[in-house]
Amino acid sequence: KIYNMSKMNVSETGSDLKCLTSWVEMDESSDFSIDNIPFGVCSFPGTTNARPRCCTRLGDTVIDLSTLSEAGLFDVIDHLDSPTYTFSRDTLNNFMTHPKQVWADVRMRIIELLVSPTSCNALTPDARLRTNLPLQKTAFHDVSSENENIQVQMNLPASIQDYTDFYSSREHATNVGTMFRDPANALNPNWTRLPVGYHGRSSSIFVSGHEVTRPCGQLQINPTDASEGSNYGPSRLLDFELEVAFFVGGKPNPHGERLTMERSSERIFGFVLMNDWSARDIQKFEYVPLGPFGSKNFATTISPWIITTMALEKYKCATSYEIQEPIPLEYLQDKDYSSYDIELEIAIMGENMKEPVKVSKSNLRNLYWNAKQQ
Repeated sequence: KIYNMSKMNVSETGSDLKCLTSWVEMDESSDFSIDNIPFGVCSFPGTTNARPRCCTRLGDTVIDLSTLSEAGLFDVIDHLDSPTYTFSRDTLNNFMTHPKQVWADVRMRIIELLVSPTSCNALTPDARLRTNLPLQKTAFHDVSSENENIQVQMNLPASIQDYTDFYSSREHATNVGTMFRDPANALNPNWTRLPVGYHGRSSSIFVSGHEVTRPCGQLQINPTDASEGSNYGPSRLLDFELEVAFFVGGKPNPHGERLTMERSSERIFGFVLMNDWSARDIQKFEYVPLGPFGSKNFATTISPWIITTMALEKYKCATSYEIQEPIPLEYLQDKDYSSYDIELEIAIMGENMKEPVKVSKSNLRNLYWNAKQQ
């Protein structure tokens, strides 16, 4: 078995929330700091109420949002429909249908409940969770616990009805185009004109840690001459791609109604890491002329915690390209052509390896087509 471990690091430069501290004990170096507040879906198999429900995380503490809502701690938020119903669901779908302002208000409300009363910030701490030990005992769960009766199980954060996989990295598109064609024709003429994508199979999206089955398919007998036919067997060129995916929220727009570039940023709920598993040898024979099929639809894995756009707002930056050439058509022109300063790296850990080996490193700012354009 070979495991690939993706990691996302967000630069702290320019953050005005760095001085926030929490009364909850945690490692100060944790990625799940109080200015993060991600959203996910957890279950607690060893408890009397093991059903999945909406949660957040601070350090190594997973916090059950449905329990907090039952205690009335979200009742102060305007336009949040039935907090207890929303956060007791086994997906974040209901929560994500709310407007972006509600997402932001819920995030800030959680921070108010968790922030230390001595923290240097302009927030007004709410002591109702800090002073309620029975509520903490019910709502707090330690992810580092080795006790199988109180372990946290992560689930897919949402029911994913459809997803589109975009081909937005110029370097990656060039490398794959060189692999399947030649360096002179690596990028098709449409690549710099529009964000190329295809619809993936939502039923084979799994949360990180799911064991991937090696797919079978037709393999080209002669790698340089497809006319010699193919044989059937397991893929020998199983590959993965380090990707960042985002969830789209808000109310569904009516059929035929277009979403403008200006409105698109209001619909992006947050981001996860994604691994797009690929069988390159199967892909090589099948992808002409309609694109990949069985070589790409057998498994896609995502990280369980969604990092919100509100948490990432402080890390917006110019893309490494700064401008797009040729200039996109008007409907794709982003007046705020930007991305996020997020360092991405990937390491491989073989079954007999003592420690992982880093094989790739990049930054989200290197994408040519940004999330809003996609």
